[in-house]
Amino acid sequence: MKICIIKLGADGDVLRTLPLANALKKKHPGAEITWITRGDIATLIDNLPYIDKVVTIPYSTKEVFDELYNFDTEEAALDLAMSINADKKYGFYADGEFAAAFNLGAEYYLNTMFDDELKKENKKTYQEMMFMAAELKYEKERYELILTEKDEKYAEKWKEENNLTNQNIIGIHMGAGSRWPSKAWHPDCVKEFIVKAKKKGYEIILFGGPNEIDKHEQLNKQLEQDRITIYHNNPHNSKRGFAALVSLCDYVVCSDSLALHVSLGLGKKTVALFFVTSPDEVEGYGILKKIISPKLKEFFPERSDVYDAELTKSISAGEVLEEI
Repeated sequence: MKICIIKLGADGDVLRTLPLANALKKKHPGAEITWITRGDIATLIDNLPYIDKVVTIPYSTKEVFDELYNFDTEEAALDLAMSINADKKYGFYADGEFAAAFNLGAEYYLNTMFDDELKKENKKTYQEMMFMAAELKYEKERYELILTEKDEKYAEKWKEENNLTNQNIIGIHMGAGSRWPSKAWHPDCVKEFIVKAKKKGYEIILFGGPNEIDKHEQLNKQLEQDRITIYHNNPHNSKRGFAALVSLCDYVVCSDSLALHVSLGLGKKTVALFFVTSPDEVEGYGILKKIISPKLKEFFPERSDVYDAELTKSISAGEVLEEI
């Protein structure tokens, strides 16, 4: 039996869709599962035992699949779902300029995308809605990211070079995409949290990508004035390099982002801050603590694309440190 799964992005959503592949492998033990995605997120999932082949777009094939599952509503994924030959199809496809559902189970998630009231009322996690789309029973299946020996050696070398052996480490990643500008914690709060955590004896790894370089440099200058030292990942690191350093952390503090899903995939105790996205849609697997802004309802979902400084300051450093 041949199964095709399409999930291109966002990167965090790719990771939290992984339980679907595991569930399908359990349902069809002899099946060959091909996963289609985009970019270097593929490197984080290409060594999982329940996925036989990971490919990236652009992708075209004459191969015929028994079942196709498209868990993505962006145009490239919808078009792929239409063009790939499969006996049965689940999830989403393109109906003119709009996303439509191949099957009844997939309609609920689509409705949450276009109905703000349903979005606010929804209590189902993303995984639960995707299991509905696949017409599979949801049993809170977890996903696990598997580090390679190379990843582990890289992390240990980095830890030794920075003299962080036998230290309690908090990883902080407060980056966010431009789609939700108020998703990230305010830099003033991040600084205050770092100062408080350092006084408690924690070491800090501040994670970020290319979009956070300037913010991190500004924060570093402020911390240096107070003679506070923190550590950083390489902002241009690969997804595997990022995950390897996250694995060193005892706790991870982040927004609703890729860092959250990497941390959960590595089994790390995680504190996630929610300002403009749904905390109910995030499955915590018993290791996630959610801190919800008291102002979230003023912005979610109708004003999720608005930047508001007071909103990003509405969760205090003390609240987050208390959870750790």
